[in-house]
Amino acid sequence: MTVVFDTSADNPRAVLGQKRREKAVKHCGKGAMARRISAQGKVTISVDEYSSNPTQAFTHYNINQSRFQPPHVHMVEPLPYDAPKPVGHTRFVCVSDTHSRTDGIQMPFGDVLLHTGDFTELGLPSEVKKFNDWLGSLPYEYKVVIAGNHELTFDKDFMSELVKQDYYRFPSVSKLRPEDFDDVQSLLTNCVYLQDSEVTIKGFRIYGTPW
Repeated sequence: MTVVFDTSADNPRAVLGQKRREKAVKHCGKGAMARRISAQGKVTISVDEYSSNPTQAFTHYNINQSRFQPPHVHMVEPLPYDAPKPVGHTRFVCVSDTHSRTDGIQMPFGDVLLHTGDFTELGLPSEVKKFNDWLGSLPYEYKVVIAGNHELTFDKDFMSELVKQDYYRFPSVSKLRPEDFDDVQSLLTNCVYLQDSEVTIKGFRIYGTPW
């Protein structure tokens, strides 16, 4: 999923990233939040009733959107990848769930890339390296990355529990030694990686938490 939006540089707002289907950017297509714009241009966001239960939200909204659209979901028409940017705006390009399948993707023009998780299948170091190489080939001035539920090796608590269990679900992960993924985040050298942390870019505070 890729979302492009422009926002005025004189009205900074926090951009949130959350794990799994709770990622804030996905409200455009999954109905996580309702969005209202006042006459003054300010955005009011109200929390969806299913926000605290992502599994229930996915089940509730997992309907063919060509047939049905929840009434409070604000659908966004995609911009052409080369659409000109309005003067005085910063363009954010938001993408997620690429799952190591970035070959041949036509990425939109923009200033800041936000990848909000699931850039690998299992979080294998080889997958992270491939993703980092792809990031390095992109022309964005800033690139911000947040892990998702598929980045298993980024979650140390999960991995410590996994080693005590049967690996039948993750045979590739079972071959990893703790030292193979102990500092897997350090492989992301071509971006700002956020994990329960924030960064300010062009006057915008961006907070990222994958859990």
